[in-house]
Amino acid sequence: MLRFLVVLALFVAAAFVVFVHARRAPQDMPWTRLDLGQPIGLFTGRKLAGLTQAPARCRALLDRAGVRFTAEPARREGGHCGYDDLVELDPGGALAAAWRPELKTACPVAAGLSVWLWEVVQPAAQHYIGSRVVAVDHYGSYNCRRMYGANRGPWSEHATADAIDVAGFRFADGTRITIKRDWKGDDARATFLHVARNGACKLFSTVLSPDYNAAHADHLHLDQARRGEWGWRACR
Repeated sequence: MLRFLVVLALFVAAAFVVFVHARRAPQDMPWTRLDLGQPIGLFTGRKLAGLTQAPARCRALLDRAGVRFTAEPARREGGHCGYDDLVELDPGGALAAAWRPELKTACPVAAGLSVWLWEVVQPAAQHYIGSRVVAVDHYGSYNCRRMYGANRGPWSEHATADAIDVAGFRFADGTRITIKRDWKGDDARATFLHVARNGACKLFSTVLSPDYNAAHADHLHLDQARRGEWGWRACR
């Protein structure tokens, strides 16, 4: 009887701790709703990945977070390419950074980028560069092609607009940092880029950088591959 009461007391105590933590940090709980305005939690990346199956919910989350966007019509191109959840991001609003060129990407990617800019990129920019990011250079999102542009093999996440290739950042003080030029080294610019990459790994299903291979020497590949909320993740 005593053992049962001890076990029961421990269970109640553990449940209370979980309840209190869930109230203080809901983003750390797997069952709470995703909020793009919350700090990054233990399950934020998983919940973002789950949006690949919920385009309407994804758009509602962007709207609630103050991200200005326009939903684009669905498109099909051949048997492997196309999208049904594309959004065009407005450089204004809560996103607070322009995309050069203007960015159209799958909604879950846009959601991940929003949290990445707010919670990772801008704080790192202020800390390491002393200025805020005003624009992000990129090589685009949608591209009907196989991986690495090959004639055979798996189709790229770009073929469904579920990926973006980030090339660099522009700052309010005129500084410009690029993956190609500034990734290597131990100065503030390289440190900023590595912190940005590491933070992206908490938010995207796949993150590939120059550390992965030569094909990514000039960009960060960020994608929300449709592997489901509990699918495997990659960070290189």
